[in-house]
Amino acid sequence: MPELPEVETVRRGMEPAMTGIRIAKAEVRREGLRWPFPPGMAERLTGATVTGLRRRSKYILGDLDTGEVFLLHLGMSGRILISGDPLGHFIRDHPATEKHDHVVLHMDNGARVTLNDARRFGAMDLIPGGGEGAHMLLAGLGPEPLGNAFDETYLVAALKGRNTPIKSALLDQRIVAGLGNIYVCEALFRAGIHPARRCRNISARRIASLVPIVRDVLTEAIAAGGSSLRDYRQADGELGYFQHTFRVYGRETLPCVTEGCTDTVHRIVQSGRSSFYCPTCQT
Repeated sequence: MPELPEVETVRRGMEPAMTGIRIAKAEVRREGLRWPFPPGMAERLTGATVTGLRRRSKYILGDLDTGEVFLLHLGMSGRILISGDPLGHFIRDHPATEKHDHVVLHMDNGARVTLNDARRFGAMDLIPGGGEGAHMLLAGLGPEPLGNAFDETYLVAALKGRNTPIKSALLDQRIVAGLGNIYVCEALFRAGIHPARRCRNISARRIASLVPIVRDVLTEAIAAGGSSLRDYRQADGELGYFQHTFRVYGRETLPCVTEGCTDTVHRIVQSGRSSFYCPTCQT
């Protein structure tokens, strides 16, 4: 599933083709994805101008001049494909329509924005402006890891006394929004913290150290266009490149990258997800 860096990369890719641009025509080619689309979605999108694009956790939010906001979640395999942008940001001609092109937005500037989702675990909805916080997918989310509310004081207080493994706690979207398996593994390696260590057994100093590390990992991943492992592509169809700099994720049995360490990367399963770590460097 695309994590925060991948979603942010897609959002940034959508901006030049959509922000300030009117949706000349919206095509909705099925009744829904993971959940049904809202009634009359094509008609409600057609003619609306996109005034801005935002991200909340792993969701993209598009502000419309009609007073509504469209919510987009890519699910497990969803992709946004942009073609025909006359500004030159995307040099692709419009491709032939594919089987899994479920929502197609024809923009006034000649761009075409397509939501393709083979496994149909994604979602799209329309929300009244200002009502995003009450939406079932957004209500209860924790602070953004790149926002000011996610700081050392907050994280120490949020994890104090918890008997939860630190890996599970950081994946809890109620504690911090947008973090996923890849980037938590990478952040814990940089912090030298074992993924199975219980939060209550980690000093406040070490927990606090995670805040700048998490920020650094996410910022580097965004700069690299995210990580392409299976289905993920940027909005222009290009791959992300952060996977080439993974220090532990997906590197089971390979040598630890820490200079002087003679151990290898190990893998354990936590709550059905693989955790990669170095048992020497992470305690």
